[in-house]
Amino acid sequence: MKIPTLFGKRKQPEPEVHFDPVKPDAPFCVIGDIHGRLDLFTTLVAALPKDTTIICVGDLVDRGDQSAQVLRFAMDNELISPLMGNHEQMMLNFLKSPETEGRRWLRNGGLQTLASFGIAGITEATSGDTLIRVRDDLYEAMGEDMLIWLSGLDCIAWSGNVAVVHAGANPAIPLEQHDPDTFIWGHADFRKIPRSDGFWIVHGHTIVDRPKMRDGRISIDTGAYATGQLTAAVFTPEGVEFMST
Repeated sequence: MKIPTLFGKRKQPEPEVHFDPVKPDAPFCVIGDIHGRLDLFTTLVAALPKDTTIICVGDLVDRGDQSAQVLRFAMDNELISPLMGNHEQMMLNFLKSPETEGRRWLRNGGLQTLASFGIAGITEATSGDTLIRVRDDLYEAMGEDMLIWLSGLDCIAWSGNVAVVHAGANPAIPLEQHDPDTFIWGHADFRKIPRSDGFWIVHGHTIVDRPKMRDGRISIDTGAYATGQLTAAVFTPEGVEFMST
């Protein structure tokens, strides 16, 4: 007698993807999402190995209370190279098109960033001509040098078999073929499917309770603005070590 199949065919396990140990071309450090926490940022930078390049994964601004000070600190430190995060992108979108992009940014931490630049009296419901005035005030408070610097941030950096982005990457295509928005905003398959090219992707954007290193992904956003824990990954020829405030 044939036994009926109740649950379908047994699913075959996905083949494991091999990842070589991390091997950067030179030592460097990567700091997770800062979100306006200058206190944590300066503390962590002081604890990192001296004279080593520091890459920030983006989202320096919004949510915390000191976004302006974080931007100035990063801009003035020649060893620090921030990448573009989605919150920097929202801020720049507001500066370009305040009437259409303003309320989205304000809902996602823009109010705190404006306050750090000394711009107050705005709510998430602010609209119309008031947003244009706020944009003009922010442009003046930032200054042209900061605006040019912020607009020119890269969206990816790499060394050896390690790539750094803000949010993620499409595991199905080579990194050099990506649209920048994928690095800034992420990809639906990033945390589901390992890459097959052997690259380790260091990223923020998605909060984890502790730094994680798995399936070619190194996650270092530990929710600094809310938890007080800002995390860095320190890469050397011997591998990677995590440091947190």
